[in-house]
Amino acid sequence: MEPQHQHQHQHHHCPNPEISPPPSTTTTSVTCCAKCGGPTVFAAPPEISPPPNYRPIRAPAINLPPNNHSQAIILAPVPQSQKVPTISPPFHFEIPSKRIHSPDDIRHFIDFDSGKNFLGFVVALSESIRGHKISDAFLQSHTINTIISIIAELIQWVDEIPPAQQSARYGNVAYRTWHSRLVESSESLMLRFLPNELQSSTAEIVAYFTDSFGNSSRIDYGTGHETNFAAWLYCLARMGVVKEEDYQAVVSRVFVKYLELMRKLQLVYCLEPAGSHGVWGLDDYHFLPFIFGSSQLIDHKYMKPKSIHNQDILDNFSNEFMYLSCIAFVKKVKKGLFAEHSPLLDDISGVPNWNKVNSGLLKMYKAEVLEKVPIMQHFLFGWLIKWD
Repeated sequence: MEPQHQHQHQHHHCPNPEISPPPSTTTTSVTCCAKCGGPTVFAAPPEISPPPNYRPIRAPAINLPPNNHSQAIILAPVPQSQKVPTISPPFHFEIPSKRIHSPDDIRHFIDFDSGKNFLGFVVALSESIRGHKISDAFLQSHTINTIISIIAELIQWVDEIPPAQQSARYGNVAYRTWHSRLVESSESLMLRFLPNELQSSTAEIVAYFTDSFGNSSRIDYGTGHETNFAAWLYCLARMGVVKEEDYQAVVSRVFVKYLELMRKLQLVYCLEPAGSHGVWGLDDYHFLPFIFGSSQLIDHKYMKPKSIHNQDILDNFSNEFMYLSCIAFVKKVKKGLFAEHSPLLDDISGVPNWNKVNSGLLKMYKAEVLEKVPIMQHFLFGWLIKWD
C-alpha cells in the first residue's frame, strides 16, 4: 500500500524544520506554505499590485457637475443668516420681470445685497427650526393661520379637479385647469391677509406666488418653483407681514403645508421634474425641505444621518422631521436599491453628523440652484427683490 500523504497539495516541504536543506549552488530562502503553514522552499509570491481606482458602473448623468466644481462647493464658506430689511413708505411696488440671462448676471445677483439677503433669509428659516419637531407648540399669528388656510384650499382644489384620462405618463392636462384657477384667484387670496396699506403689493407678489406651484405650459415642477415660494415668503418678510418671530411657524406650518400640496400635485397630475439631475439630484423636485429637515435633526440624541436606512425610524418619525419625510417619499415613488436610484442621498447618509449635512446642503443650494442660469433665468425682480 502506498503511504497516505498528509498534504493533498503539492510543494516541497523541508523534511525537518530543525535540519537545514542540503547545500546548493543557488540560495533559496525558506518561506511558509500558504495552506498548511509548514516551511517550504518555494520562493515567496510576488507582491500584488494595488487594485485600480474604483469607477462606478452606472454612467454619470448629463448634468453631473465636474469634480473641480464639487471641490469648489466643499471649500466654499457656509452661508450665514441675515436679518431681512423691512420697507417703509412711500411704496413703489412694480410688476416684476426676468433679469438673469448669463453667468455674469448670476454673479451680479449673488454678489449684491438682494442675492445675499435672500440666501440669508433661507439660512435664518433653517436656523429657526433647529432642534424642533414639526408638532412643537408655539404661537401662530393670524397671518400664518390665514396662509395655511389658503394652501389647504389649494389642496382641496386638487380633489375637485380630478386627473384627465390620458395615455401620457407625465403631465396630466387637468393640472392646467387647477393652475388657471390659481391664477384667477391669487390676488383675492393675497388680500385675505395683507393690511390695507400694503394691498397694492399684489401687483408684485402675485407673480412669485403663482409661479411657486409649477409651470402650466410644460406641466412641470422643480427647485426653481420652490425657490419662487421662498421668494414670496421673503417678500412678505420685506413688507413686515411675516416677522422674525414667525419664522419657526413659516417652516413647520406653512412650508410643511406647501410640501403636502406639492406632493399631491406631483402624484395626482404626474408633474414632470423640471431640470432634474436624475439620480445625481437630492430628489426629482425639492431641495429646501432637506435643508430645513437636516436643521431639525442637529444634535438629536439618537437619529444620525445613517438612520435614514432604518425603516422603523422612517415609519415612526417622518411626520415629525422633514428630512425623514423626504426620504420616505423618495422610497415610496422610486423602486430598486436606494444607493442606485438616490446615490447622493446615500452618500450624505455617511456624513458623521447633521450639522455637517446642513452646512453642506446650504452651500450646495447656493451653488446648484441660486447660481444656475437654467433655474434662475425664470427668477423675477421688482421693488422688493431689487436687481440693482
